Amino acid sequence: MVPARCLSCRKLLPLIYSYRIHNKSILENAIPNSRTLIRGLSSISSTPVFSERAYVKNLRLANLSFINRSGYKSRPNSHLLDLSYVSGLSLGFGSKCSLHTSSRSCSSNVALTSDRYPNLERGPFAVLNEQDIAYFEQLIPGYVITDPDELQAYNTDWLKTVRGASKVLLRPKKTEEVSAIVKYCYERGLAVVPQGGNTGLVGGSVPVFDEVIISTQLMNEIRSLDPISGTLVCQAGCVLETLNQYVQGHDLTMPLDLGAKGSCQIGGNVSTNAGGIRLLRYGSLHGSVLGLEAVLPSGEIVDCLTTLRKDNTGYDLKQLFIGAEGTLGIITAVSILCPQQPRAVNVALLGCASFNDVVSVFKSSKSHLGEVLSAFEFMDSHTMQLMKENLHLSCPLPDFPFYALVECSGSNGAHDEEKLMGFLEYTLETGEALDGTVATDMTKIQNIWGLRERCAEALMHDGYNYKYDVSLPLSNFYQLVEDMRERLEGNAIRVVAYGHLGDGNLHLNMTTAKYEPTTMALIEPFIYDWVSQQRGSVSAEHGLGFKKRDFIYHSKSPAAVRLMATIKRALDPKGIMNPYKVLPAGLE
Repeated sequence: MVPARCLSCRKLLPLIYSYRIHNKSILENAIPNSRTLIRGLSSISSTPVFSERAYVKNLRLANLSFINRSGYKSRPNSHLLDLSYVSGLSLGFGSKCSLHTSSRSCSSNVALTSDRYPNLERGPFAVLNEQDIAYFEQLIPGYVITDPDELQAYNTDWLKTVRGASKVLLRPKKTEEVSAIVKYCYERGLAVVPQGGNTGLVGGSVPVFDEVIISTQLMNEIRSLDPISGTLVCQAGCVLETLNQYVQGHDLTMPLDLGAKGSCQIGGNVSTNAGGIRLLRYGSLHGSVLGLEAVLPSGEIVDCLTTLRKDNTGYDLKQLFIGAEGTLGIITAVSILCPQQPRAVNVALLGCASFNDVVSVFKSSKSHLGEVLSAFEFMDSHTMQLMKENLHLSCPLPDFPFYALVECSGSNGAHDEEKLMGFLEYTLETGEALDGTVATDMTKIQNIWGLRERCAEALMHDGYNYKYDVSLPLSNFYQLVEDMRERLEGNAIRVVAYGHLGDGNLHLNMTTAKYEPTTMALIEPFIYDWVSQQRGSVSAEHGLGFKKRDFIYHSKSPAAVRLMATIKRALDPKGIMNPYKVLPAGLE
């Protein structure tokens, strides 16, 4: 075990998450006494960590991303992360989480998507050959990956539910390189799949068959930041947590916050219109993104990278790419508006007797906390039991049927704390909440947020995770969970529900030891039919990707889907850009 206490996340995490470290002096100069850590990393890797352009081969991105779901949350003055042991990271909650060191052994056990979906047909695309590889090597020498072992992690999604069979990974560093690659693929008829941090949950960022993977991992340059207007311009491969730490140095914050912030990339966030816990406060990326740069399927570069708040000249083309999931082009750079960083953060965790009480607490939070309310999350008792059993976390409250997590952030800590205490007293007096606790110091805040943000990690311990992300009216929000729990009795390990109650977003998860077709048949299409009957959305924030594309009609009219297909054909007549995603079969 290698002690590595109080390492600066600002300097360490981006280097580890990018896999490839070009010069050992980078890390050694960035972090004092890092040689000890380097030796520790080398001891658990199958290759030397600092061979020239070598991969930290077995430290798979998806398995490292839990570091930032382990209770570390970016808050004012919270730039230090205590990594007690590299070989068994102590997470500060009385638990340890193993650092999975064999991506190949995990990924290769996942069934190929083409096998799991036998009726799926490969599109009429060209097949990669040696001449193609030679061209790519000439274009970006040293950044063309063809080793099957190294490709496993990029072919497999984070949930380990879908796996492609790509034979090549390309890692450009410049927009012009992306343009040249895509233009060549378009002319050759080679299908491509853009990939960022590969933290998506609907199979949208990995190949379905043998598409060429174009990774934005090395496109991680921060181009500019205007601290007055709060406008940040950066490449698409910048990790969200890295950006947040950077803008915090200028008293700003990123307008979105995700559990996977330590590994997801801003280009992927924009491409999927990611939501997260800050949407209640700052709105969606459709409003925060001021401009972007993208490479079209033809290879043409579209520069809409404006930093202006107001630009009413013609069609707002950037909106086409926000939420398109890489089917219309590859986002290579983003201009995004960063709000002022809150000077004080306070969190309350409340226990409730019923879901209706949770809704009442939410209503009260809006009237009592007003402008300082920044997040409102809920968890049911099954979720809390999951966290205790699988991650050995402890809850500061006794057992309740439901829990509400309320965060407020503002410019005056004493004022905000007073408002939060008044809100808590009101909910206890009215019976909306039965118990509650308020956290004002960073350690307790992180611990409480860890109970919510590590849910995805905890579910993975059960085996196979059937994950659903829907929007519903609050009046029928939890009924779906109860119906699903009754429907799956005896066919699932557990059914848990949590989510962003503040914006009507339910995360419903079921688990089995391994993938069970019987269980899947009980879930789908039942869940989508149920959501559609309530006029909800089958995808609140995760996107459609590969897994949900055939259920798009449950949320969109046939006319709307036909219009989407018309746009897709206009921009990508050969259909090479992230095929088999978003649009249903036959309309691509």
